[in-house]
Order: sequence, then structure tokens, then C-alpha cells
Amino acid sequence: MKPDIAPAHQPLAERLRPQRLADVIGQQHLLGEGMALRLAFESGRPHSCILWGPPGVGKTTIARLMANAFDAQFIAISAVLGGVKDIRDAVEQAQVALGQGRRTILFVDEVHRFNKSQQDAFLSHVESGLFTFIGATTENPSFEVNSALLSRAVVYVLQPLAENDLKKIVAVALAESVLPAIESIAIDRLVAYADGDARRLLNTLETLAMAAQQEQLEQVTDAWLVQVLGERMRRYDKGGDQFYDSISALHKSVRGSDPDAALYWLVRMLDGGADPRYMTRRLIRMANEDIGLADPRALRLALDAAEVYERLGSPEGELALAQCVVYLAVAAKSNAVYRAFNAARALVKKDGTRPVPMHLRNAPTKLMQSLDFGKGYRYAHDEEGGFAAGERYWPDGMAAPDFYQPVERGLEIRIAEKMRQLKARNAAAVSPPPETNR
Repeated sequence: MKPDIAPAHQPLAERLRPQRLADVIGQQHLLGEGMALRLAFESGRPHSCILWGPPGVGKTTIARLMANAFDAQFIAISAVLGGVKDIRDAVEQAQVALGQGRRTILFVDEVHRFNKSQQDAFLSHVESGLFTFIGATTENPSFEVNSALLSRAVVYVLQPLAENDLKKIVAVALAESVLPAIESIAIDRLVAYADGDARRLLNTLETLAMAAQQEQLEQVTDAWLVQVLGERMRRYDKGGDQFYDSISALHKSVRGSDPDAALYWLVRMLDGGADPRYMTRRLIRMANEDIGLADPRALRLALDAAEVYERLGSPEGELALAQCVVYLAVAAKSNAVYRAFNAARALVKKDGTRPVPMHLRNAPTKLMQSLDFGKGYRYAHDEEGGFAAGERYWPDGMAAPDFYQPVERGLEIRIAEKMRQLKARNAAAVSPPPETNR
């Protein structure tokens, strides 16, 4: 990762940006030998792509390296600051480069910030090959990038940097004499604080470097680190526990119906700098996965907590998160829907595409009606109790699996009883009538 000579006024993250593919730290699931993006580099043929991942994981670096690998003109646009004029300017520059026999790579950072018409402006030029489009986004491109543009680009998913990757970056910074010697426990704290974000790590190192130079330190100690950076450096406890260990402890405390432990882990994470919005997303997941239909109010409460936080912010909005955590912990638990959904997905994945039975098909046209679409369908609302006993809703020839098996807790007790009643009515409707003595 040793950089070329860079101006001293540049931020440390820019000065240490890798100049060769071999120097990139992390993302080996894409850049390792034989991996997809590595093969793309080695092919000599650039292709349009979307780099999706959290901040500070190398999206811009990979785009720049791709331009270097293909000796292409590199044009960067920020969707936060740019607009249609910047796109037009980029097109003109790409046309000039093409006239000189040179490729162009157009990099659009935060591409999800562009609206539909702005994203559409790239399409014809991507199709004509005027430039290779590389978009970077922290948001799910399935929802934030136009389907037309998405269909013309390969999506690569980048991951937060692992602890060992971040320690390698610290080692590179030390090798460049950015910092004096640093205690290993202080490195652990820095890595935990960075939370997979290399840019955050390097910016923090730069702050420390300036402070250490002013105080003429020979070694950065953990105590000095906390003193200089204060509350920002508290990462879930003073021992530097990992982020995902803490969220796991919170989730398991909720699942285990221990409200006090759940509150403890929630507060410790918030106190350590966890994003409350991330916490609300996890609470919504817990309501779905571990409570489900045993208490459907739990999901609504989790969604309300997210909305309250958006309206109030910190610290007032955090009380809504605490209220939600306590409710989730004491609520009746069921993962029946979670298990049923996973079982259904597994079956659909391995099963063939069975045709929809004729009586379940819609028949909006006379042609469809003439082909018996919908013929024989029983409208449940016209049946006794709003239930068409004995009606079948599965593909022909397919045995009906029992995906959903409610537990005997909370509302699912009543759901289970209703399902037993309906199954009994189904069985009675399809069974032959009992023989009578003559």
C-alpha cells in the first residue's frame, strides 16, 4: 500500500491511497486471485459496474485503479454536489478522449443521490461505449438505481474491512512515519472505533499524529488516546469489544426475555457511539424474527420507535428505543413465521416452476375465460364462515407442506386453534361420507 509521493497538505487517507491493485487491503472476495473483480482487471476490458458498500471500504480506490489499469481517462462526479451540467461536461471530455483513441471511466460517487432523469442521462453513452460507467453507493442499488442503468452494470458488493485489515492499515501508516510508536491496546481501540471504515481510521490517525507532534510524544498510549479523543473513542466498553459482538448480545438478551440485560447492551452501544438509526433497524428485525405473530404489536412499536427518533434525534429520541427494547424483551416470543419463510424459500429454490392451477388463474378477458382460466374457483366470502372448506390452493400434484407452525405463546395460541379448526373442516370436506347401515 505504499503510496506515490503526494503533497503533504493532502489528507492522510488520500496520501496513503493504494496505487496498485496488489496494495489494496481488504475486499479479497472480489480482488483475490481468481475472484470476479480481479479477473475483470486482468481481462483488459473494462465494464460498467456498481460498487455497493459502506463508507471507507475502497469504492473510490477501486474505480481509480481500474482507470489506471486500462490507461483510461478518469472523470469523477459527486452526485451530492453535481448535476446535469457535470454529466454534459463529462460527456464532452469523453468524446475528446475517444477522438484521441483513449478510453474514459466515469466515476459517479453516491450515485443514488441522482434522480431518475439524471441517471437516465448516462444510458445512451454507456450503451454506445463512450465511457465505462462506475457508480458508488452506500444504499441498496436495487432500490436506488434505475433498473435500466442497473441492467447495464455488474453490481459488486464491498464489505466493511475486517479487524486484521484495519491493523494492516495502521501498520502502513506507522511505516510511513505518520505516527510514533503506538501501544497494541491503543491500536485495538482505534480499530474498534473505525468499525470497518478505513477512511475513519486514517482520519483519526491524522488527528492523533498532529496532537502527538505538538506534545512531542515518543509513544501513543491507550490512556493518552482516550484523553485526546475523549468520548468518541469509547467503543462499547473500554476493552474494545467488537461491534457485532455487542449487537449480538443485545439481540440474544431480547430473545431471552431479559429486559434489564437488553437495556444494558442498548445503552452501552449508544454510549459507545453506535448509530441509533442502525439500532432501530435491528429492533425492527428482532420484532420480525423473534416475536412475529405471537405479538404483532411489537413490529408496530419498533417502527414507531424509528419514527420518533427521526423526529426528536438524540438524546430525546433514544428513550423511544429504550421503550421498544423493553417491550420486545417482555413480549411473547415466536420464530414460527421466520422458520416458515426460510422453509418456503428453501423449497422454492430446489423445486421446479410448477404451473398455477387453472381454477386459481385470473380471467380478465373472454379468451382466458374460454380457456377455462378461473373455472371452478370458489369465492371464499360466499361460503359458510368466509371459508371454502376443501378448496385447494397448491400447484397440482404437490403435497401441501406445513411451513407455518405457530407456537403455544401469545396470539399464536389463538392462531394455532383457528388453524386446527380450518384443517378439520378441510378434512371433513374432502373425506367421503360415512357409510350407513342398511
